[in-house]
Amino acid sequence: MSRLPLKPVPGRRLDSEDAEIALEEVQRLLHRQQVIRELVHKQEEGEERGSLVESVLQRTQDAQLQNLLQGLHPADIAFILEALPREERQHVWNLVKAENDGQVLLEVGDRVRGSLIDVMDRDDLLAAAETLDADELADLAPDLPTDVVEEVQQGLTEQERARLSAAMSHPEGSVGAIMDFDMVRVRHDVTLEVVLRYLRRLPELPDHTDQIFVVDRNERLQGALRLTRLLVSDPTTRVAEVMDSDMLTLHPHDEADDAARAFERYDLVSAPVIDTQGRLIGRVTVNEVLDVIREASEEQALSKAGLQEEDLFAPVRQSVRNRAPWLLVNLCTAGIASFVASRFEDTVSHIVILAFLMSIVAGIGGNSGNQTMTMVIRALATNRINPNNVKRLIRRELSVTLLTGFVGALIAAGFAYMISGSLSLGVVMMSAMICNMFVGAVMGMAVPLLRDRFDRDPAIGSSVLLTFATDSLGFFIFLGLATIFLL
Repeated sequence: MSRLPLKPVPGRRLDSEDAEIALEEVQRLLHRQQVIRELVHKQEEGEERGSLVESVLQRTQDAQLQNLLQGLHPADIAFILEALPREERQHVWNLVKAENDGQVLLEVGDRVRGSLIDVMDRDDLLAAAETLDADELADLAPDLPTDVVEEVQQGLTEQERARLSAAMSHPEGSVGAIMDFDMVRVRHDVTLEVVLRYLRRLPELPDHTDQIFVVDRNERLQGALRLTRLLVSDPTTRVAEVMDSDMLTLHPHDEADDAARAFERYDLVSAPVIDTQGRLIGRVTVNEVLDVIREASEEQALSKAGLQEEDLFAPVRQSVRNRAPWLLVNLCTAGIASFVASRFEDTVSHIVILAFLMSIVAGIGGNSGNQTMTMVIRALATNRINPNNVKRLIRRELSVTLLTGFVGALIAAGFAYMISGSLSLGVVMMSAMICNMFVGAVMGMAVPLLRDRFDRDPAIGSSVLLTFATDSLGFFIFLGLATIFLL
């Protein structure tokens, strides 16, 4: 197992295993502080020397923590902060070097970021914001007090203020909100030798630079010069002769999710962003796209259960407000399912084994529907469903469900016959299974498709609604058929 270096290297990026080791080391130091504090209080209670000893030990432990933190990349510090309870998180946050505050705030989740900003005074917020580029400040601005953002703007150059205003003017979830202004551009009529001399004068290339954008005198995008092509071509060649004119371009009002799909489809590292006149105004890079994909994946996973993003150690009241609504909906749907089952009390009292088998019918129907729903939600997320293929998709899913349902129903019928000795019960079990799996497939397609049709997130609460349908109708179908054919 790898271990953290004894001498921290500032900004060193950790792999997942080392990041967990760093978290454990922070937690160990925090626990030691708490133990020492309690021992000092017990031994020196009521004495002035106790406070002095505690203060000295506190500074020693904080120095060790600070030494550990200063060797970490802001993303790894963010990982540690998100895994700590609020009181410990704030203590560690106070030990992070001021010059790293801005980058760490960008790396943490929205909910955790809010808890960190709440404990920072105005001067600390100004210092953190002043270390950020215009596009980074635009990401952080919605969480900062308005007066802080305005004061930071006053310290920017005219170009930086224009960039910040442009970035903040685009809605969240658009390409404009994630685009980067830091890029290299050259003219199409110069030679590659001129381009190479220009690049050597730069202190460094912007992150994720795989291509140089080619523009005319009016900043209109003409093409892109790949660095690999630049390095292997004759220096006397003109840029226009080796640049790529056919490239993917984005617009600031495009959906960030659409841009992410384009990056995945074409294996892009960066892509230019142009305005309506074709002028180059920014670029989107793969690191921003990965954030978009990760956030979309997390939101989808949470929304299927009817949840929003939540700080792992948020106050209990806040977590209750987040989780309670859909739990109450689930309680109501479960109550309806129980009510349906109660209407067949006489049937169940005569054939007690039905009480054990009906949960199988409901569960299999729910699982089948969940498979269909997951496929549909994924297809919607990747824009693979459109009016031209939706009918074929519905027919396909219903066919798959009926075929798998028939096979599963035969097995379930054999099981029911084996434990009851009743062929009629086996037939009822088989029929109910097929019918409820059909219900699950219909709901698995209908819920996300209808929500998407009305511009709603197709994943929100989908599993709750699916469970309601398969439980209620599953009980009704199975016990109804049992009432008709077995009594």
